[in-house]
Amino acid sequence: MLDWSLSHEKPSEDCDEAELDPKYRESVRCKIFLGFTSNLVSSGIRDVIRFLAQHHMVDVIVTTAGGIEEDLIKCLAPTYRGEFSLPGALLRSKGLNRIGNLLVPNDNYCKFENWIMPLFDQMLQEQSTENVWTPSKVIARLGKEINDESSYLYWAYKNNIPVYCPALTDGSLGDMLFCHAVRNPGLIIDIVQDIRLINGEAIHASPRKTGAIILGGGLPKHHICNANMFRNGADYAVYINTAQEFDGSDSGAHPDEAVSWGKIKGSAKPVKVLGYNGHLLMCPAIGL
Repeated sequence: MLDWSLSHEKPSEDCDEAELDPKYRESVRCKIFLGFTSNLVSSGIRDVIRFLAQHHMVDVIVTTAGGIEEDLIKCLAPTYRGEFSLPGALLRSKGLNRIGNLLVPNDNYCKFENWIMPLFDQMLQEQSTENVWTPSKVIARLGKEINDESSYLYWAYKNNIPVYCPALTDGSLGDMLFCHAVRNPGLIIDIVQDIRLINGEAIHASPRKTGAIILGGGLPKHHICNANMFRNGADYAVYINTAQEFDGSDSGAHPDEAVSWGKIKGSAKPVKVLGYNGHLLMCPAIGL
């Protein structure tokens, strides 16, 4: 997907004159959708995602609420390394929250609240005169306001890369929105506009091809695949996750299942990289 350009394709019979220009055809590259789950931002993979956004190596990002808030919180306070075996009751008594083998102090969320509440107040004021807020617009505003080069959201904002999160309320962000609604009700975030926008990212990608790089499963995986269904499938797809297909979940589904739905083109050669017991297994579209 990184190598493809429109110059590799024969001009269609009905293309306009601009599409015949060799320089233009060489400049038209594959539109890359990047999806990832929140644990990758909680961990050290965040810096890789920041690099991709900083250098505009992806065109659309889809993640979960944790993938948004963890990026912002790390700009405000540190996360610490602990152990998977640390007892929950002991950590609770010390004001520590465990994410795998990572420790996040309660105070980090206090700093997050102090930072984000005034922004919600501003958004509420702007709502009546300037903005109809959607999750992606809220995320772009947060990326602008954090103004921290370690943040992938900052670089996504700078490079005009849309970040979609249809489950924006499923995390600390939802807690903050709840508290703000109690104190100062009225802020509205419209998810319908965002589903139009992300589906439009795929529908209107032509004459570009589309590619999906999906790290983990769940909501980001399905949201990207479902958007590409509206253009009869992505042209390229790489899944990297640890989920098995045998429970019938979308997270574990092999790419060939997505082909059956029209979410990946039948002519594509997708790959699933299955992480299992510390090993990576390369899986073709059908079988192991």
